[in-house]
Amino acid sequence: MMPSTEKDLPRHLTGIGDIAGFYEGYILDLWGVVHNGIAPFEDTIPTLLEMKRSKRTVWFLSNAPRRAAVVAAFLEGMGILPQMYDGIMTSGEATFQALQDEYLEKWGRKCLHIGKAEDTVLCDGLDIEFVDTPEAADFLLCTGVAHFDDTADMYHDVLRAAALRRLPFLCANPDRIVHVGEKLVLCPGTLADIYIEMEGKVTWFGKPYRQVYGHCLAAMPHMRILAIGDAMPTDIEGATGAGIDSALVIGGIHRDDLAKEASGAVRQNQFYDFFSGFPYRPTFTLEKLTW
Repeated sequence: MMPSTEKDLPRHLTGIGDIAGFYEGYILDLWGVVHNGIAPFEDTIPTLLEMKRSKRTVWFLSNAPRRAAVVAAFLEGMGILPQMYDGIMTSGEATFQALQDEYLEKWGRKCLHIGKAEDTVLCDGLDIEFVDTPEAADFLLCTGVAHFDDTADMYHDVLRAAALRRLPFLCANPDRIVHVGEKLVLCPGTLADIYIEMEGKVTWFGKPYRQVYGHCLAAMPHMRILAIGDAMPTDIEGATGAGIDSALVIGGIHRDDLAKEASGAVRQNQFYDFFSGFPYRPTFTLEKLTW
């Protein structure tokens, strides 16, 4: 194992307050950074209030396969109120806009939905007919798995049938897995990867794809911006591609790779080994979102 040095690693912050004087704008991931799918993390609301008190612009950018207004209502139910942030953009919002502006005209209107039944609300207001089989569909829309306990092999037959018909697959969330509380749950990105292995064509919306950053960046012109997320392949790769600095919350999706119990040289080498597996790195690391 190659020994690590401080210059090989992102700077570790005790909290946003360490660098708050430099960045005027922040793009925050939601799941794994702001909340765990059930409730906000302990420091979330005090941190958001301090960011607003410091006159920082805060946007949430989420790979949630839901419209921005739906996510806002969900957050409000957790106590994260609209006055605590400036805006929300989601992969679901980007998916809706693309279906409305382009893909329904291009692909057709018969949709086979993969995900929770209630997630079809994403398409409210669109002229879409939901069908039950690949044979009846013009395209697939994946917003997740139908049940949190579902495994990938449960979807192989329907994906294979769709791939044989060369149906377009629209992935409304590029995440592969997510923690719901302490439980790991499959996300649409995992099923999209399987579809690609079957030689199917996937259209992606959300991080790390640059187009989803447009709304946030347009709302923060001429600002120095920091993106904060917990996933290297989406949050950190996406920020890197968008040309902005980033901070990785190491207590999120990568918590098992960056065990908090390690310390000193052991943890430094652990960090070095972890970041060596990626062609990009965050500017900073944080244990959690805190001021």
